[in-house]
Amino acid sequence: MSLVSFFNAPLYDDFERLFDEAFSRRTNGGENSQVSRQGNAVPRVFRPTIDVHEDKEKNVITATFELPGLKKEDINIDVHNNILTVSGETKITEERNDNGYVVKERRYGKFSRSLPVPQGVKSEEIKASIEDGVLTVTYPRTSPEQAPKKITVQ
Repeated sequence: MSLVSFFNAPLYDDFERLFDEAFSRRTNGGENSQVSRQGNAVPRVFRPTIDVHEDKEKNVITATFELPGLKKEDINIDVHNNILTVSGETKITEERNDNGYVVKERRYGKFSRSLPVPQGVKSEEIKASIEDGVLTVTYPRTSPEQAPKKITVQ
């Protein structure tokens, strides 16, 4: 599992898809697999985009995840061994009737994104909120114990 994918270009999506297909076949697409099939379509991974911003002046890291259509009940956030993991499952069904055409679209899939958290950051210091399908997670860049301290020479 990669921690944070910094490349979201189509070339990298195709490259990741090839690996997902290979490992899905090898594991027979086990139920914990992130790969989902839609008919005869190529397997796709539901991978929310993530932006990470570091503010050195405020000593804060802000990570935003695009999770359209998800509610806070659909999202899990865990911290284990200094790795923050945002995971969940999407089950969105949309149906439209236009001039005799009936369109029914579904999007199902599990996702998981992880990123490192500095040592010493306590889970109480990590804050998360969701608004309009954007999950914002903030946490300290360094813990108070690890922050550099100025020592005066006497």
